[in-house]
Amino acid sequence: MASEFAPAKINLTLHITGRRADGYHELDSLVAFAGVGDTVSMVPCDTVTLDLSGPQSGALAVTDDNLVLRAAKVMGGAGAALTLDKHLPVASGIGGGSADAAATLRLLSRVWGAPLPDDAGLSLGADVPVCLNGRTVRMRGIGDVIDPVPALPTGMGILLVNPRQEVPTPLIFNALATRDNPPMPDVPQFATAHSLCNWLADQRNDLEGPAVAIAPVIRDVLDVITDTDCLLARMSGSGATCFGLFETVAKAEAAADTVRRIHPEWWISASHMMGA
Repeated sequence: MASEFAPAKINLTLHITGRRADGYHELDSLVAFAGVGDTVSMVPCDTVTLDLSGPQSGALAVTDDNLVLRAAKVMGGAGAALTLDKHLPVASGIGGGSADAAATLRLLSRVWGAPLPDDAGLSLGADVPVCLNGRTVRMRGIGDVIDPVPALPTGMGILLVNPRQEVPTPLIFNALATRDNPPMPDVPQFATAHSLCNWLADQRNDLEGPAVAIAPVIRDVLDVITDTDCLLARMSGSGATCFGLFETVAKAEAAADTVRRIHPEWWISASHMMGA
């Protein structure tokens, strides 16, 4: 059996800089990845099939629009019995479905010896190309422009918290008051976790305000994370998952224990920053 990890995608920043004539929004985002995620595995088979497992699999169904099956269809090939071990919450702003699709593309490309799609999976979703890349980058356009950035400081931890409330992405975008916001400045080299978070504090997630207005529990999540030993708390993507950045993984794990005692009903995970 072959497998591929699908890490959570974190929008450390998310500046909405415009809206195209076709309705797609232009964005400017510093994207990183956490050491928590799903896993896609496969064994050879005459046809393409999909089984679901894992603690978050109950929110999914094996239908034609499942991103793992759509990614397998894009890759072609003889067939594969695929299994998605689902740990990330669905529709939570950390790219779970896109990460699963990207992991499927990487897995089948490796096993079948087939080339990756020319569009890097953009036809499957705007976040698939950045998830296919899988490292800290600056993402612009509609997700199709990906540029390298200096490596993040080593040893950092991240806490992810989701209140188990789905926030529809189209609803958040429709609630935006301004769609032509300033882009990010150039991303510098960061010597320490503190210097990174000081820089991030001057940046934005332009979807955070509309998301809080629609789902006020997101403000509660941010307040709880802020009350820990974190260096920065912010919402990722269109929500409702929020993150806290920490100097070390140990500090992130201690914060996770604190948040679990206060809100055992929330989805909570502490991990390391990948590629940091």
